[in-house]
Parts: sequence; C-alpha cells; structure tokens
Amino acid sequence: MTKIRVLDPDTVNQIAAGEVVERPASVVKELLENAIDAGSTSILVDVSSDMAAITKIRVTDNGEGMTPEEAVLAFHPHATSKIRDIADLSTIRTLGFRGEALASIAAVAEVTIITRPRGAGALAGTRLVIRGAEVVEKSEVGAPEGTTVVVERLFYNTPARRKFLKSRNTELAHVYAVVENLALAHGEVAFRVVHNGKERMATQRSGGALNTIAGLYGADLARSLVPVEGRLPFLRIGGYISRPSESRGNPSQVFVSINGRSIASRQIAAAVREGYGTLLPKDRYPVAFLDLAIDTDLVDVNVHPTKREVRLSREREILPAVSAAVEEALAGHDLARETPAEPAQQRIASTEPGPIPSPIGEPGASYTAGHRELTLSDKQLRRTETEGGENLLPAMEPIGQVAATYIVAEGTDGTLYLVDQHAAHERVLYDQVTERRDKATGSQELIAPVILSLPPKESTALRDAIPLLADGGFVVDEFGRDTFAVRAVPAALGAVEDPGTVRETIADLLADESRTVPDRRQTVTCIVACRGAVKAGAVLTHDQQKRLLAQLARTKTPWTCPHGRPTVVAFDRKKLDGIFRRG
Repeated sequence: MTKIRVLDPDTVNQIAAGEVVERPASVVKELLENAIDAGSTSILVDVSSDMAAITKIRVTDNGEGMTPEEAVLAFHPHATSKIRDIADLSTIRTLGFRGEALASIAAVAEVTIITRPRGAGALAGTRLVIRGAEVVEKSEVGAPEGTTVVVERLFYNTPARRKFLKSRNTELAHVYAVVENLALAHGEVAFRVVHNGKERMATQRSGGALNTIAGLYGADLARSLVPVEGRLPFLRIGGYISRPSESRGNPSQVFVSINGRSIASRQIAAAVREGYGTLLPKDRYPVAFLDLAIDTDLVDVNVHPTKREVRLSREREILPAVSAAVEEALAGHDLARETPAEPAQQRIASTEPGPIPSPIGEPGASYTAGHRELTLSDKQLRRTETEGGENLLPAMEPIGQVAATYIVAEGTDGTLYLVDQHAAHERVLYDQVTERRDKATGSQELIAPVILSLPPKESTALRDAIPLLADGGFVVDEFGRDTFAVRAVPAALGAVEDPGTVRETIADLLADESRTVPDRRQTVTCIVACRGAVKAGAVLTHDQQKRLLAQLARTKTPWTCPHGRPTVVAFDRKKLDGIFRRG
C-alpha cells in the first residue's frame, strides 16, 4: 500500500474553502466581485442575523446572468469564464479569475442561486439549490435579469471553523468594510446594504469618488480632502488625501485600489505616509483614498487566495511616485492652519517662564496661541496631581527643554537626564486611569454630549466596544442610526471638544480584533492616556516641567511609558566625561 493518495473531492473543496472563505465577509466579497465582473450597475447585499450570528447572506445584482448550463458549471472547482490559459494571468482585468469562490462557498454552506441571462430572450430563470457541493434541486423560475445568490448555514459542516467566528457585530463590521472598499473602487456601481430589513449603507452610481466618500464617511471629511494626481509611463495615480489635521493612530483608513481591485499594502500605505514628511508625527497616519492604474503585466494578482494582496514588479519606481504625488498635492494647498508645530517652536526653551516662543504670524495671534498651549498643559498636569507616594526616580532639577519635547534635568550628583515629556505624562495617566478603572471611578459627565456620526463599519464595532469603553470611563449611548452620544469621558481627559478620542479608540480596536478582552481593555486605557497627556511640541514653563517630573517619580514604573518606550535617559558624570574625552 502506498502512503501517498489523491484526496477526495469533498476534502479538496473544504481545504480550498479554508483559504477563500474565512468568515461571512469573505462570502460577501466573493459574491460582490462576481457581480461586478458580470457588468452589474446595481448590487444589493441583504444580511440577516439573530442575536448571536449572521444567519443568511443574499446578494442580488443586475449583471449579465447565466444560462442553466452555465449556472451548474459555475459551481465546479476552477470553473471560470474569466481566463482560458496561463497567458491570461498576465493581463487580468477582472476581480475574480480562479473559479474557486462559488465551489468553496458551496462546500461549507447551503447555497441557492437564481439567475437569468441578460438580453437572451429567456422567459424564465434558473434556480439551483446546492448542499455539500452537490446540486440537489434544479428548476425554472420567474426572475429578473441578473443573479441572486443566497448563502445559509455557513460552516454548518465545519463546526471548528464556526467556533472561531467573532461576535455578530464584529462580523457585520467586516461585511460593511468589504462593501466600503469595493464601493470606493467602483463608483460605476450603486451598492446598497440591508441588515434585518433596515438599510445600513447606500452609494449612488457614477457619482464620482468624492460623492462616494461623502456618502460613506460624511460631507465634512469629503470637503476637507486634497486631490492627488501622479503619472509615470506605466502608472496613473488618482484620489484624495486628508489634510494633516485629519489623522489617525493607525493606517486602517488608507484605502488603496489597483486597477479597481481593493488591496491591502503596507508598502503603499507607508509611501502615502512618507509623502507627508514632517507634517505628521511619526505615529500618525492620514486618511487616504487612492486608485492606482498600473499596466496589468506589472501586477501579479495571483499571490494570495483571497486576492487581497498583489505583487508589483516595478515597486521601486511606484512607491516613490506615490510619495511624490502626495507631497506635491499637499504643497499645492494652504496648510498653515493645519500644521501642529511651526519651526520657531523647535528650540531650547528658557529655564525661566520668560516670553512665550512665538509661531510665525501676527504678534497677537502668536501670543494667544502660546498662551492657550501653556494653559492646556497646565490643565492636563492639574488633573494628574496627587499627594504622597514613594519617589522612584533620583532627585533632579529641570534646566529647560529641547525641541519643546524633551525636558533637560540635572541630578544632585551631576547626572544629566533627558525626559520625554509626552511619554512621561502618558505613564502618569496610564497608572491613574488603570487604578480608577479597577475601582469603577473616574468618569466626568459632559455638559453637552459629543455626538458621533459614524459609517456602518465603525458604528457596528462601537456597539461591541461600548462595555470596554465603559471600563475606561466613557459613557456612550446609541442616538439613532449610526449615531452615538458620548455623555461622559474619563476624568483624565477633562472636557472633550472633539470626538477624536472615541473615534481613535474604535479604529484601534477594529484594526486589531485578535486581541483578547483584557488586551483590548488595555488598548482603551493606553489611548486615553495618550490623548490626555501633555503633547510633544508643547512648550512648558519651569514650574510645569518640575510638576511633571514629580508626578512621574511617584508612578510604579517611571522608567517606561505604557508602550514600553523609555521615559528617561540618563548620562552620568563618568559617561559625559567619556563623551568629551576628559580622561
């Protein structure tokens, strides 16, 4: 008996399904891509769920449809109308081409398809019911031109896979994300999403990219975007990017499509970020909506089962072109009011309070801006003032600041200390927020609630995150469709004048859902600490510097911030003598 055997078709199909169908959103993605490839101009995604999970997915399009024979063939593994031989792989312009999607879905779910070919004069459509990858029913039915696919009991025969699905709201958020990505890449198609009979998302056909962005993310964001254009002989770049003031803590809102295919590319996201140069802090990312049209023979789309990643053969030319296009777009707009720190602020601050370093501009405006900055820092430090506690840092006296970011201090033994003011205050806040969270205290009710209007993907994630946010001191209530009222915030934040903290918390939680609940609770705490801490680039008086060092000394672990980065770097007298070769 040979040890090597050929797997049976059912096993092969389930292995393929494991690569292609990860969750309900994978089903939606594959069905939408088929609908777009079929020339649809209108697509409806109808999702049903109970309180625990998504129970049914129905995708209806007005595409070219299929004959009875084609409908049966479409469920055979590697059956496709989109390529004929290996040579076609280098010129792919369709979203799908492997012929795996329908066969893989049918291997792990019950599928019903109703289809009627466009313009063929057929009076009736075809209805197929597939279970266990086998056609169990076939009949004629009345149907409009186009195709409807209904998927039910997903993973009914693979319970281990079903066990790894996340909560209903998390899975719905992934569905909305898939539709958003495809809608941004295909303005020629009108998309509509319905959940349990209620419309959750809708875009208009041929409204232009900016109208699609406005429909999904709001008119305020769309109005603030900057258009981007760039060209090489084999490349055309188009789209929109945010001004530096509209930034995020992670690259989750850098949307990129290549030849109409929504993709995930850390390299391109990094190239977009690089185009901002010093307009953004190192840990911030813009919002961007970019479409790259690249010669198809330079793009390998056959490198990932779900086709979310591609390989570019001239990446060394493409990435710098993206950065240059972003830089040029920003250079052509007045961003003066958006820039967080002007060059005049990047200096060593005086030991004494003295005159406030002035940004470039009118004297009155400079004084007002500097005064506001000092007042904000004072409020932030007052909120974290405590009495008592053991001092775990050596005694040190502040001398001044470097680049309005690092406090320079001298120890009693002549040691030179450099303290990252943001990291230091972040450690202070993190410890205090954690203590208040564990004691279920520390919320501050807002005089007027902050109203958040979110796209469906974020609003669905927020519903799941509300208990975690409550642990961190936020009180958030639903306030209508995709709208929430933030009624209280952690006391460490003080008065919230914009919804950035909650929005960033949601974005970070959504970007890394693999974390366990304790990890995600820590993420909320870290974000609260980061948002409430004194900022890098903020000028501090001598008294403020001294208060911050005293607060840091009373924390449990004053040498690092919550992210593990150092807060204090020391150069003792011996090290300083060595640097200057003093024997």
